[in-house]
Amino acid sequence: MNRPWLAHYPAGLPAEIDPDQYPSVNHLFDEGFRQYATRPYAVCMDRFLTYAELERLSRAFGAWLQSRGLAPGARVAIMLPNVLQFPVALAGVLRAGYTVVTVNPLYTPRELEHQLADSGAEAIVVLENFAHVLAQVLPRVPIAHVVVSAMGDLFPFPKRLIVDYVVRKVKRLVPPFALPASVRFRSTLADGEHRTLAPAACTGSDIAFLQYTGGTTGLSKGAIITHRNVVAAMLQFDAAFQVTLEAMPARPAQLNVVTALPLYHSYALTACALLAMRQGNLLTLIPNPRDVPAFVGELGKRPFHVLPGLNTLFNALTANEDFRKLDFSHLAITGAGGMATNKAVADRWQAVTGCVVAEGWGMSETTSAGTVNRADAPELSGTIGSPLPSIQLVVRDEDNRDVPVGQPGELCIKGPNVTPGYFNRPEETVRSMTPDGYFRTGDIGTMDERGEFRIVDRKKDMILVSGFNVFPSEIESVVGAHPGVAECAAIGVEDQESGEAVRLFVVRRDPGLKEDMLRAYCREQLTGYKRPKFIEFRDDLPKSPVGKVLRRALRS
Repeated sequence: MNRPWLAHYPAGLPAEIDPDQYPSVNHLFDEGFRQYATRPYAVCMDRFLTYAELERLSRAFGAWLQSRGLAPGARVAIMLPNVLQFPVALAGVLRAGYTVVTVNPLYTPRELEHQLADSGAEAIVVLENFAHVLAQVLPRVPIAHVVVSAMGDLFPFPKRLIVDYVVRKVKRLVPPFALPASVRFRSTLADGEHRTLAPAACTGSDIAFLQYTGGTTGLSKGAIITHRNVVAAMLQFDAAFQVTLEAMPARPAQLNVVTALPLYHSYALTACALLAMRQGNLLTLIPNPRDVPAFVGELGKRPFHVLPGLNTLFNALTANEDFRKLDFSHLAITGAGGMATNKAVADRWQAVTGCVVAEGWGMSETTSAGTVNRADAPELSGTIGSPLPSIQLVVRDEDNRDVPVGQPGELCIKGPNVTPGYFNRPEETVRSMTPDGYFRTGDIGTMDERGEFRIVDRKKDMILVSGFNVFPSEIESVVGAHPGVAECAAIGVEDQESGEAVRLFVVRRDPGLKEDMLRAYCREQLTGYKRPKFIEFRDDLPKSPVGKVLRRALRS
């Protein structure tokens, strides 16, 4: 195919990468452990974890998992925020030859139950702060091994006790839970230290991750991410990074990558946790980025060079007076993804930090890799940039034909980073692929003469809230189950804070149903970003002649 963007690639950016350079992710890990052993891999609450420690602890955790008798390829869920235990569990699962299922720690019981049941996960690592949610669904899911971690597990004595006391007793962040057959994370490490990790015979086609994403039915589905997909994405991101880093006046010995985006999300998982193993970076883990003063305090402790984020994060930080006082002289890359960046926010970020926001685009199904803008651009471009090496991106019409330059159509992508399909959903897989092997993204976009792409709309009714996919059908299904609701419809509306927000229209069955009652119900059933920000009661909803609710009429 014609790839006009190659003629405009910056010097040093290759047209292709070799996704078979490493037979599996574990080979990439092994290289990183050897090459960067003495470097710190991550820091969280002033506790530094070296690459050598990560190798040792993940080896112990992997050996413990193997001692449980799990078969090769078994799914192991990780339900952790951005704490040091996350990379230890992540590397341990992969090195043991198993598949990682990343789980949002803020899931409601309903959402958690679906993902665990659908993935067939046999083991889970959960922070005790969220263990009460797991306890509610455990009898109905195939989980056989539960590992519970405390916030302070990887801190030395006595700081470990202090951290856990503050979390449990002072801040009261650990609701009561009962998981009688569970084991403690620290115990698995102690046990695994005395065991031998059997080398995993993983190949490029083996499944490394199940990344759950929304579907047209509202039920999330697991995108299969193979070891080859991950290796490809690492090399694609690395190639783009190197161009920017080579241009730095004084390239640091080690990049400090601010990791505030959740590691269970494909963006941070790929661009932060996994890419570090290729580049030898330091990750500054931020467990709770909503606590902006604490976040800013962490940023002030050491120079930082890369800050992946999204519009809501940039907006919150630039509004903080102490953030504006920080030293930004070392900041070289501000990567934006997950949602469109508001120009006013990007301009404010650039004015405060002196660093342009470089937008990119990717999906869980593309291992987060897709397109990227040049970091040396003078300002926010308004586009999603050009495809990364070895990626083919086309704009197609409904008949699967390429449309002319500048005309809108569905973005369809092909490359070694693209999922082979959805876990146990062959029909969804077939629907998502074109006859010539491109993945249908559902995004409507355009391409210009230089091969730069722009997102103009979305094919489906998906709502993008702070970078997370929210599907109206799921909201409607949940709210429609309320006994006081006759019918409802959800749409996305523009929102300054989150890009988009959910607006819910409700026809009452019970005249006594109040807004606060419905909001309380949504808090029980839906993760925070899925909850309606606006609720409007109506006497009826606009419908087509066959009775289908017309969301487009609600948007007008």
